[in-house]
Amino acid sequence: MQTLDVISVNIWQMLASLGNLVLLFLMVKKFLYKPVKKMLEQRQNTIQGDYDAAAQAKEQAYSDKVKYEEKLLGAKAEADEVIKSAVSVATEREKEIIAEARVKADGIVRQAENEAILERKKAEDAVKKEIVEVSSLLTEKVLEREISAEDHQRFIDSFIESIGDENDSD
Repeated sequence: MQTLDVISVNIWQMLASLGNLVLLFLMVKKFLYKPVKKMLEQRQNTIQGDYDAAAQAKEQAYSDKVKYEEKLLGAKAEADEVIKSAVSVATEREKEIIAEARVKADGIVRQAENEAILERKKAEDAVKKEIVEVSSLLTEKVLEREISAEDHQRFIDSFIESIGDENDSD
């Protein structure tokens, strides 16, 4: 029988292969695994830092949004106050203008009434004067020699007074 050298197990060769495998494993661990692991940890830390920065930015954005909304509400309230103030000032100015217009209108009415009274008195005086002249002429013609100048003057004065009394009762 022949021996099968091909199938035989060589312990020294197995130990050498196992030693090579262990040596290869140690070399891979030292030169590849640790640097790759270190690089992966750095990358993980960088990514985590980016996530943290993004979360912080999100919080800051939300905080800024809240502040902006508060300022916007404050601005709206301030605008409302300005509008109310302007309306109040306009209302006060309107009242002042109306009061001034009423005072001026009352003054104009009083002046017109005074002018009307003066015109009426002038007209009455003119009418009285005209009546005096006409009555003097008539009385002169009618009673030219029968009445003295003093009687004539008394007659005119009483006539004027009676006309004045009639006009005052109107």
